[in-house]
Amino acid sequence: MKKVGFIGLGIMGKPMAINLVNAGYELLVLESNKSAGDLTQKGAKAYSTCKELAANSEIVITMLPDSPEVNEVVFGTDGVLAGIRSGSVFVDMSTIAPSTAREVAVAMEEKGVAALDAPVSGGQVGAESGNLSIMVGGAQQAFDQVKPLFEIMGKSAVLIGEAGAGQMTKACNQMIVGITIQAVAESFALAKKAGVNLEKMREALLGGFAQSRILDLHGQRIIDRNFEPGFKIKLHRKDMNIALMAGKEFKVPLYGSALVASQMDAVLAAGWDEKDHSSLALLMEKMSGIE
Repeated sequence: MKKVGFIGLGIMGKPMAINLVNAGYELLVLESNKSAGDLTQKGAKAYSTCKELAANSEIVITMLPDSPEVNEVVFGTDGVLAGIRSGSVFVDMSTIAPSTAREVAVAMEEKGVAALDAPVSGGQVGAESGNLSIMVGGAQQAFDQVKPLFEIMGKSAVLIGEAGAGQMTKACNQMIVGITIQAVAESFALAKKAGVNLEKMREALLGGFAQSRILDLHGQRIIDRNFEPGFKIKLHRKDMNIALMAGKEFKVPLYGSALVASQMDAVLAAGWDEKDHSSLALLMEKMSGIE
């Protein structure tokens, strides 16, 4: 089995790494990560630096919060780039700027390393169950090498195109999800203030053209008043910024996305940054005078 280095054992990365260990892969982690002990108990081996981890891996996976963290892990002192060997594959499953993904791919190619940008959708539940949707940018050969791992971590993995295409697809995904949550939040606030039964309304809408996974899952969250994070709104706001920056780069006006991003800013300002992104509904209720 291939030796897989995994950097980033957070709310998403840890269950993804556990799924790989449980599938029999030899996993390498950073000993400085607070969750490293949970993985070493399952047989993973811990290393002190990204450089050392990469030097002993055939495939290196990163799952980090944003572009600056990926840059630090890859290009920093004792980073992945300093240790990774020619012929290895580097897979970044973080959600970062497409431009950063392209920069990393170029740097890896100069070392004889194939790079894939492979952001995911599905949240913590998807990571734990191995049902993530994986959007991949990079070369077909590298994708084929890593596909068995993708099949363990996700229910689907699609090679979209060249480097950066996975991240651009994820940016579009986050635009659609954010705008749809905003639509559900607005409709639920209107219905609630008008005295309409939200459970009955949700049931009716799910039977028609407005049905969506967002309406199904986040509509139920709003009804249940369950805003504990499946995906924190502060992270979605970060992703919306990635989309808006991409829009600026390619001169595409993203009016709806800009509006939702400003709504998310208001949610963060209200102190709800650790709540689920469905907490857009809390803002709509506050603005509408709903108790």
